[in-house]
Amino acid sequence: VIWLSLNVLLFWKTFLLYNRGPEYHYLHQMLGLGLCLSRASASVLNLNCSLILLPMCRTLLAYLRGSQKVPSRRTRRLLDKSRTFHITCGVTICIFSGVHVAAHLVNALNFSVNYREDFIELNAARYRDEDPRKLLFTTVPGLTGVCMVLVLFLMITASTYAIRVSNYDIFWYTHNLFFVFYMLLMLHVSGGLLKYQTNLDTHPPGCINLNGTHYQDVHLPVYLSERFHESVRGGFSEPDELTRNTFIKICMEEPRFQATFPQTWLWISGPLCLYCAERLYRCIRSNKPVTIISVISHPSDVMEIRMVKENFKARPGQYIILHCPSVSALENHPFTLTMCPTETKATFGVHLKIVGDWTERFRDLLLPPSSQDSEILPFVQSRQYPKDDWKPYKLRRLYFIWVCRDIQSFRWFADLLCVLHNKFWQENRPDYVNIQLYLSQTDGLQKIIGEKYHALNSRLFIGRPRWKLLFDEIAKCNRGKTVGVFCCGPNSISKTLHKLSNQNNSYGTRFEYNKESFS
Repeated sequence: VIWLSLNVLLFWKTFLLYNRGPEYHYLHQMLGLGLCLSRASASVLNLNCSLILLPMCRTLLAYLRGSQKVPSRRTRRLLDKSRTFHITCGVTICIFSGVHVAAHLVNALNFSVNYREDFIELNAARYRDEDPRKLLFTTVPGLTGVCMVLVLFLMITASTYAIRVSNYDIFWYTHNLFFVFYMLLMLHVSGGLLKYQTNLDTHPPGCINLNGTHYQDVHLPVYLSERFHESVRGGFSEPDELTRNTFIKICMEEPRFQATFPQTWLWISGPLCLYCAERLYRCIRSNKPVTIISVISHPSDVMEIRMVKENFKARPGQYIILHCPSVSALENHPFTLTMCPTETKATFGVHLKIVGDWTERFRDLLLPPSSQDSEILPFVQSRQYPKDDWKPYKLRRLYFIWVCRDIQSFRWFADLLCVLHNKFWQENRPDYVNIQLYLSQTDGLQKIIGEKYHALNSRLFIGRPRWKLLFDEIAKCNRGKTVGVFCCGPNSISKTLHKLSNQNNSYGTRFEYNKESFS
């Protein structure tokens, strides 16, 4: 709401300034509505070009999210939606860039058609009816504007979901053109084509300058012309009743114009420097060596990597950025931690689903072809969980609901689920974790049902979850409490869960929806 209000207020305020501001009187006469729309859209672009960088300062956001600097839960939830805010700002930039370009196309035409012989310095064209295309391709604002449109078009098209999933390299490399975009933006505002009047006191907008070079073209009423010449010979006298009531303004000085001061750098210099410092810090931090302890190939094209890094700290639910120069010099990817370091063991790990060219090359680099189809290796001993003291943890119950199409997708995680189940049974906390596995296809069902995964047999269901009934059951068992909903899956399921989370229930249970998606 605050962001939307700022955009509306900034657009409307700038529009009124260029539409009614006395310093832009003559420029508005020449360009008309195109001037107001171009400057109002430019103000919105300045705001969003500065804000779009802030959600990408991941280190800063992680620090604020995990520290006591942000005590409010609502504020922390807003920080979790940084990616959504980044996309929203990007869409806004695209829309208002279209408005800005269209308005300046009209301005280029009006500069040519409405060439002012009396105010030469106000013109951007060199003569009347000059080809508007020359203004677009021979001036600094025009040429940089065309280049920015091309860069923005590349970034937009490469940001689509299909390209991000199929070829992430294209998305990543084109998105790094943002630096070129901002450099062009700095040059774009330095052209000085739009000018404002500086001597409003001595030349009120619209007044007639009888000392000017164009006085011979001005026809005044006889009574006003006689009184003017009399006042000039003897100095200016007090205006009489006749001249005081006239609507004709008379002045003795030509209007003077000056290029508008570029304000774009005031908007974007701070966020741009902050983001560059963030990237530099991440680059320095990423140069610290990471030791890969083991690489495990799981069924369904899943690979597990266990690593150790000095002074590395993380908490459950966080993610890390993997960067492998041997695969791609600039490309990096976020992955949620599936194993966190503890006080007694510094090992941490992630699971990678082999989708896309980067993960395929990464797998080929780490795993020889002969080991890519190996069975699951035991990794129970490396898992660390609280043994006795659960009081410091706010989490009191966990509902784990997993929906898969293929039975093989469960196998790489089945060992951990069985370990969790047995652990909580031994600690007399069988209701701490509620596991529900849903299989949408029945092919190969007997492969997982057996003595090895006996604890999961009663928790495996055929079909899809009935989300409404699940939410009602959870709300009934947790009356008057807050339940966090974390979804990682397709948009169709995400929309359903988000809608159910926002619905009221008769048990006073509050659901807070969270979605994790890196695609």
